Amino acid sequence: MRKGKQLFTESLVPGDKSFAKSILRKGGKEFREWNPYRSKAAAAILSGIRGFPLKRGDKILYLGIASGSTASFFSDIVGKDGVIYGVEISERCMRDLNPIAEKRGNIVPVLADARKPETYSWVERVDLVFQDVATNDQSEILIRNCREFLKPDGFAMIAIKSRSINVVKKPEQVYKEELKKLYTFFEIIDKVRLDPYEKDHLFVLMKKKSQLTDANA
Repeated sequence: MRKGKQLFTESLVPGDKSFAKSILRKGGKEFREWNPYRSKAAAAILSGIRGFPLKRGDKILYLGIASGSTASFFSDIVGKDGVIYGVEISERCMRDLNPIAEKRGNIVPVLADARKPETYSWVERVDLVFQDVATNDQSEILIRNCREFLKPDGFAMIAIKSRSINVVKKPEQVYKEELKKLYTFFEIIDKVRLDPYEKDHLFVLMKKKSQLTDANA
């Protein structure tokens, strides 16, 4: 739900104010304000990304879930029938994530390196893969995980952090090079710069190319 430049999700756990910028109550329901300065996905929505694909019941693979801030809002959206597999390499972040996951019931913490999807091969096929790992091989990590886990008609999202990839090149050049990699596997649906919410970030929404089947992906 949008209210001007504010973004809200209906709370899956009423009374829980974790990560919410504010709480809105309307029609007997509780809504959490999603802070675009703390969530690249929220920043993308408020920056006008078209076709944001998340819906109730979706299964998500979240690479770089950290302490679960953005994931908690994804959790609100997918609801009790959805599930979020949250991959995180940091044990400290995992300790913060575990109580959030326990409270919400639809987040599955996965302590693992997103570069090695074979270490969590038990994860089922998903509707969406979201890559939010700050590293210089972001696109490669996303493609590798999508080969393993993304459904044939699935979506992918990435927040390209140019300064994590190359601190010397201009962000526009980094974006161009990363998009070239992504074009080999995805159809680009839309992309938006995240300024002023996040500096030197490009958020990209994609769909798996139809000609890439599970057999030849």
